[in-house]
Amino acid sequence: MPVRKGLLPPELRELFADDGVRRELTVELPPGVTVWPDPTFERGRPHRRPAFWLSDEPVSGELWSRLRAEHPASGLWPLLLEESVQPWSVGQIAPDDADRIDLFHAQAFMDEVWADWVETASHDQIGNLEPFGPVSPGLAEPGVPVAHPDVVADWYARELARNGTPLGLVAADRGADALAVMGWQGAVNHNEWAVPMAAVVRSWEERFGARVVGVGFNTLELSVAAPPTTSLHAVHVAAEHWTFCPDTIVQGPGTLEDYAELIKGRNAWSFWWD
Repeated sequence: MPVRKGLLPPELRELFADDGVRRELTVELPPGVTVWPDPTFERGRPHRRPAFWLSDEPVSGELWSRLRAEHPASGLWPLLLEESVQPWSVGQIAPDDADRIDLFHAQAFMDEVWADWVETASHDQIGNLEPFGPVSPGLAEPGVPVAHPDVVADWYARELARNGTPLGLVAADRGADALAVMGWQGAVNHNEWAVPMAAVVRSWEERFGARVVGVGFNTLELSVAAPPTTSLHAVHVAAEHWTFCPDTIVQGPGTLEDYAELIKGRNAWSFWWD
């Protein structure tokens, strides 16, 4: 798909509420299609434009990086989408407006999930949340960057692209917002609405230099430029991860302290929901 500087092709302009006015893209894209939501997944809010663009074939990590670099001009956030034969390819998505993310805060989300779970948990289950127990510790302190977030994101894109991943392009100001705008449903068994989840990811973008690189049917892949590097900091971050994606811990290491050792110093966070 050759693209002239200063213009987006019609199928990409459709992604924007303002028809992509003043958007530019110089990267040549592979063949692909726009994806519209199935009306039965729209929660009574008809969507008037495609949710995102999806390539027909897998792409390279280098292409992801070029598109990431052009995001300020294009307004299109790139995602590696695991594989093309997914519910989203037939419209099983629930797009939302990015401005609704402003209504939520990562701290409030964490406290609410923690309190709701503790209400029904057994004493042994609460023990897995040591050293915090039944009281939410709130958000962790920001990490210290080990590299520029863009550099780390480009590295992780190359790693993920080795698995053969198609490309998605979403009209979003940042990667976190792309989750809501494209209507991703990967965490539906934990939280049926992607908007508050996107608010959490926004907070990680700001505190840990996280970038949304890839999503799957029930997975999320983030690069992390400022990961926790001490056990104390890592277990605090682990508490946030538990409220965001309990399956990663409950069906993995089992306890916050064991999970914390897995993420300490790591430049990528992977989540999956059962």
